[in-house]
Amino acid sequence: MRYGVPLGLIHPAAWKDVAQAADELGFESVWLPEHLVFTTDLTTAAYPGGADPGIRPETPLFDAPAYLCFLAACTTRVRLGTAVHLFALRHPLVSARAFATLDVVSGGRAVCGVGAGWYRGEWDAAQVPFAERGARLDEAIAVARRLWTEPVVRHEGRFYRFPELAFNPKPVQSRLPVLCGGESAAALRRARTLGDGWISMPHTLESIRPQLNRLDPPEDREFSVTVHAFGLASPAEVPAWAGLGVDRLIVRPWTRTREAVARLAAFAAEYGL
Repeated sequence: MRYGVPLGLIHPAAWKDVAQAADELGFESVWLPEHLVFTTDLTTAAYPGGADPGIRPETPLFDAPAYLCFLAACTTRVRLGTAVHLFALRHPLVSARAFATLDVVSGGRAVCGVGAGWYRGEWDAAQVPFAERGARLDEAIAVARRLWTEPVVRHEGRFYRFPELAFNPKPVQSRLPVLCGGESAAALRRARTLGDGWISMPHTLESIRPQLNRLDPPEDREFSVTVHAFGLASPAEVPAWAGLGVDRLIVRPWTRTREAVARLAAFAAEYGL
């Protein structure tokens, strides 16, 4: 089992220290979430399934791939992922460039976690149609794959069009992994057909089973399953996760930011990292 660390659940001032601790302690990856902007109008900010606003306009926001480039310079081994990046909120030339840059400066440690998003406010602010976000993401993934691998690319699609161009440097990884998040039928289809894996919302062993049944991971190619498992009880629980096909758990063994480094060290010792 591989273990990841969710940096978005601690204060940004601690991101560097926690990323370095994860790197040194044997954690496989660190992950940053993303929003582009929060509007002060909260009428579009209710998180799906909840009544309260899922955002606070005063929350500081950072460009996730850019911040991960900084963390790449502070670490040597740990993989650097987004959970998740709103890939289609920008033109795919912009998003593809960001992750190619991260992969190059990190020596091939980038993981591109993407999602269609749920918060309409930032899409409206960026003047990108919210209702088209899923279809745009599908096309943007396909465009990025070509930009990352083909010598020259010309594209004429439903949402994006550009003349023949070169895109360099290419990522260090021959196939920069794209993990698709979300739990709607469309999101699971995207992961299964376009992604190198799926990345979940927070789950327990009981709640993840129906999601994995709906996912129906492909068996004819390499495909990873990443689950946010913040309530992991003990090492004895890990084989059950692995038995379900999960190969990466994103864990949060702390409750307060100031405890994060110490709790990571305790987790690494207990789980044999």
